[in-house]
Amino acid sequence: MEEMEEELKCPVCGSFYREPIILPCSHNICQACARNILVQTPESESPQSRRASGSGVSDYDYLDLDKMSLYSEADSGYGSYGGFASAPTTPCQKSPNGVRVFPPAMPPPATHLSPALAPVPRNSCITCPQCHRSLILDDRGLRGFPKNRVLEGVIDRYQQSKAAALKCQLCEKAPKEATVMCEQCDVFYCDPCRLRCHPPRGPLAKHRLVPPAQGRVSRRLSPRKVSTCTDHELENHSMYCVQCKMPVCYQCLEEGKHSSHEVKALGAMWKLHKSQLSQALNGLSDRAKEAKEFLVQLRNMVQQIQENSVEFEACLVAQCDALIDALNRRKAQLLARVNKEHEHKLKVVRDQISHCTVKLRQTTGLMEYCLEVIKENDPSGFLQISDALIRRVHLTEDQWGKGTLTPRMTTDFDLSLDNSPLLQSIHQLDFVQMKTSSPVPATPILQLEECCTHNNSATLSWKQPPLSTVPADGYILELDDGNGGQFREVYVGKETMCTVDGLHFNSTYNARIKAFNKTGVSQYSKTLVLQTSEGCNFETQSAPYSQLVDIKKLLAVAWFAFDPGSAHSDIIFSNDNLTVTCSSYDDRVVLGKTGFSKGVHYWELTVDRYDNHPDPAFGVARIDVMKDVMLGKDDKAWAMYVDNNRSWFMHNNSHTNRTEGGITKGATIGILLDLNRKTLTFFINDEQQGPIAFENVEGLFFPAVSLNRNVQVTLHTGLPVPDCYSSRASIA
Repeated sequence: MEEMEEELKCPVCGSFYREPIILPCSHNICQACARNILVQTPESESPQSRRASGSGVSDYDYLDLDKMSLYSEADSGYGSYGGFASAPTTPCQKSPNGVRVFPPAMPPPATHLSPALAPVPRNSCITCPQCHRSLILDDRGLRGFPKNRVLEGVIDRYQQSKAAALKCQLCEKAPKEATVMCEQCDVFYCDPCRLRCHPPRGPLAKHRLVPPAQGRVSRRLSPRKVSTCTDHELENHSMYCVQCKMPVCYQCLEEGKHSSHEVKALGAMWKLHKSQLSQALNGLSDRAKEAKEFLVQLRNMVQQIQENSVEFEACLVAQCDALIDALNRRKAQLLARVNKEHEHKLKVVRDQISHCTVKLRQTTGLMEYCLEVIKENDPSGFLQISDALIRRVHLTEDQWGKGTLTPRMTTDFDLSLDNSPLLQSIHQLDFVQMKTSSPVPATPILQLEECCTHNNSATLSWKQPPLSTVPADGYILELDDGNGGQFREVYVGKETMCTVDGLHFNSTYNARIKAFNKTGVSQYSKTLVLQTSEGCNFETQSAPYSQLVDIKKLLAVAWFAFDPGSAHSDIIFSNDNLTVTCSSYDDRVVLGKTGFSKGVHYWELTVDRYDNHPDPAFGVARIDVMKDVMLGKDDKAWAMYVDNNRSWFMHNNSHTNRTEGGITKGATIGILLDLNRKTLTFFINDEQQGPIAFENVEGLFFPAVSLNRNVQVTLHTGLPVPDCYSSRASIA
């Protein structure tokens, strides 16, 4: 019932309707409020003047509502009055419930009559406060509008249902709340008074007891007033005019304006309209039910949104915490590497300090002893020991030879943390839309006829399907580790061809490609299997070396050149990057383009120019070897440096295995890297130079040379191993 309250309030005063009348537009208004909003029109626009002029319009043309002008919200608070004639404009106000109303042009005259009987100013006009349609009144004034008896009854029932609880009428002191009412006695009783004063026996047993609320309604409601005709006030409504859609009396049918209209019995039309209203209410009830269900759905959505928000926030925090944990773990790993490098550098320097201290003490002792010997004046005694002392001095001097007084370790940490990709990924970290409006690209197709391998490099080519209409912003190429492990990204870009270097020899790789755009990524292409060049394997099927007769038949050679991209800037290249020299007097390092991690590999370098007896170095190195010192000065290179008389092996600035025999112009230096046996061996002019230079070498190695401006060398690749090494491997 409370939801109906707004329907029962007047749009002008904002209170419950009092003596409501029905305007031609079907809206209701209090009779007193209607009188308050009347506006007087000029004499020339009265109904009588219009009838005199022959306009032929009836006093109230109720049905011609299209001729009435509507109030416009754009005219800054002023209403225009239309209908039969234009009425003067009057500023509008707002009623308590927000509806615009029009005050009277002048205060109504004082009168002691009721609002219904008080005279109405001549030529008055009234405007509906809800739809703002205007109408000029005739001589009957407000009495020409029918009263809404049904609305009065509804308001009365509503107000009674909201009234305070009824009290017992027979309690002597504090009246108790009534529980029943006797319709015959017309008295409200509480339970004790009913048992005492109205026992259910004798004549009282036939009385009808009802609840207090029902009794209050029946008690307060007076006999319903019969609605009378507005044109013939003494006549009751007896018929219904179908054309005018209003009740009429018999005089209206005989002599009034409804005499030629179709009429029907009032009771029949009452039942018909009740049925139509009930049917219309059924449809409206369905809409109301749907609206209630929709509101329940919206409230459930609010709850679900709150729950999903909490869950999503928790998931986001967990994901960010996982990233932070992974970063902290990686930080610990990197710090461990730095500490390891720190300890290694300290150990090397301390060992060199200890070694030099002992050697310096011995040298100082020898010098002091020799000085004392020189002071002797006995020629024969001096000559007996002088030769031995001279040899000892020369030997000691040789021990302080090249490299001894050079630090074996640099103070700089050759570690540089590249955090730019991670920072870029963090800045690009964002939410991915679960639903996309545009499709992802089609799956790329590998062009098998253009895919190939060469040595330890692989070239792959791909394209979009011919009928694909979705463009791709780029491609992602993935390879596994050559042992059936996880795939990793090796290329991301817009090109449709890529060459991957530095793969393992004698390995089988799986490759796949996918496309991407702003929407997402496509499916992976079919997997392509790639086989790199084979390397020698001395342990095939656990066979001993003595069973391997011909190593050359098992060796797959590799062709490569020097790499300008990783070389020092002082290196000068020529002959398709096969010949190198240097523009500096200091030693500079250059690497080969191919790295080796498996198999047996042999290459040679010929000395094209050799001036002023320099000592170039030849060997292998990691990709991050120092490029501005002699090869072998750091722990990233394994080398042999040689002059015109002898050679030394050097790693981490440690010199070993001095061997007689040097190089001149035209000499050939050979390097044999046997990763199956984890050894590195050097040759000069097809003869092995010294013993096996290094053992237990494993990992990825690149051919390397260090030289200065006095040396020029040319690289020769794709060579078989020397015969002496093949024979030794066969009989080992």
